[in-house]
Amino acid sequence: MLSPARLRVQVGAITLTRTVTNTSHRMIYPFLPTIARGLGVDLEAVALIVTARSGLGLGSPLFGSLADRHGRKLAMLLAMLAFTVGMVLVSIWPTYPALFAGLLLTMIAKLVFDPAMQAYIGDRVQYAQRGRALAIAEMSWSSAFLLGVPLAGWLIARTDRWYAPFPWLAGLGVLFAAALWIILPSDAPQPGERPALVRSLQAVLEHPAALAGLVIGLLISASNETVNIVFGVWMEDAFGLKVAALGAASAVIGIAELGGEGLVAGLADRLGKRRAVMLGIVLNALACLGLPALGFSVEGALVGLFVFFITFEFLLVSTLPLMSELVPGARATLMAGYAAALAGGRMVGALLGPALFEVGLLANGAAAALLNVIALLLLIRFVRQA
Repeated sequence: MLSPARLRVQVGAITLTRTVTNTSHRMIYPFLPTIARGLGVDLEAVALIVTARSGLGLGSPLFGSLADRHGRKLAMLLAMLAFTVGMVLVSIWPTYPALFAGLLLTMIAKLVFDPAMQAYIGDRVQYAQRGRALAIAEMSWSSAFLLGVPLAGWLIARTDRWYAPFPWLAGLGVLFAAALWIILPSDAPQPGERPALVRSLQAVLEHPAALAGLVIGLLISASNETVNIVFGVWMEDAFGLKVAALGAASAVIGIAELGGEGLVAGLADRLGKRRAVMLGIVLNALACLGLPALGFSVEGALVGLFVFFITFEFLLVSTLPLMSELVPGARATLMAGYAAALAGGRMVGALLGPALFEVGLLANGAAAALLNVIALLLLIRFVRQA
């Protein structure tokens, strides 16, 4: 296990690295119109890239298992190589095909890096303190939204070039890859210790608690997306304040995500991971039901969204240390499978949300709460890890 000082340095370096990679992932959404205009294509063409990128998430176990077979450090460095190549490609050839290829490369990088990082922390941080370490690393998701995306917007506005952030991200990718190469110890398994992909997948699929965990991930992700996919339309229809309301909502979501990650860092290890997940499910289910009741004013809607997103982020991040201990021998493969389950849940929620919204937001909230309840029952029945 790591000493506290080395742990802080390594987790800090990993968190900063993921802030850079997550910025490339999250900045596409607010700048979709700007990118489309710069490329001379319609919005749907750029949205197609985002859809293709998201679809890669279903193949996460294939990419994430690299860390089980070749070591966590090597997997993270290969991921940063793919990320940097993707950023450089767009920087030197700012065209639609380059953007398509670049964003797919950065998604592959994420699918390799994240499970490797989670497995690395799982290997070296005692389970009793693992919730805090993983929560700190997950702060890179909200930090990208609160810091990285505004900086990307400033670069675009300053240069009047939609691709202005890409060279900077490429440079930072090289910098942090070098930092990880220096800071992280080698952990490549011996040839006889390398589990085959089929064996790693088999270890996960034959583990009832792991299978239940994957289904729980799909359910909570579907629950969140059932509301997430329609909240912008709801606020626009309800209040007619598209720019102001949605701009405020974006800030609220970023702060809520950071708050949820901070709560996990402070509470998950004390409560116990299983109890933290149970608490997160219950609170998020209540938030799903309460959101329509609060939505009679812009202020009430923003409060409801804050509660909805902070409880979900607390729930989601609390599941990570719990999942990381279920199949230690195939830790990266399981975490990659969990990422695929979350991606599948988002796809289910994206299909359910608009159809339910035709009835009203209450239908979305009720369906989301029901999905959470099913997840809670599975957790109680199959997942015994504290």
